[in-house]
Amino acid sequence: MIEISENEAKFPIGKVVRHKRFGFRGVIFDVDPEFANTEEWYESIPADVRPRKDQPFYHLFAENHDKSPYIAYVSEQNLEPEESADPIRHPGVEEYFDGVEDGVYQPRSKPN
Repeated sequence: MIEISENEAKFPIGKVVRHKRFGFRGVIFDVDPEFANTEEWYESIPADVRPRKDQPFYHLFAENHDKSPYIAYVSEQNLEPEESADPIRHPGVEEYFDGVEDGVYQPRSKPN
């Protein structure tokens, strides 16, 4: 996990967010200060919606509309804070977090 200062990333680890375009929800468990995935993954995004690489990218324990869990990698420009207090139902949440305080999942000191 790469450490990133609060000044560089808009959202902290543990924050529940929603994808602006696709509407899925997730909780942030890691942050890259800029794009750090494969070029093949990046090129698979349609050019008209492809995000800039020079911004934070977030790793999310996500759930789609039918509550199926998966891991998402999303640029900061495509995320917004989630208003719903409904829990994220992903098996990774219990491994990485100790619960929720004021709407933010609290990271464990060490994953199980």
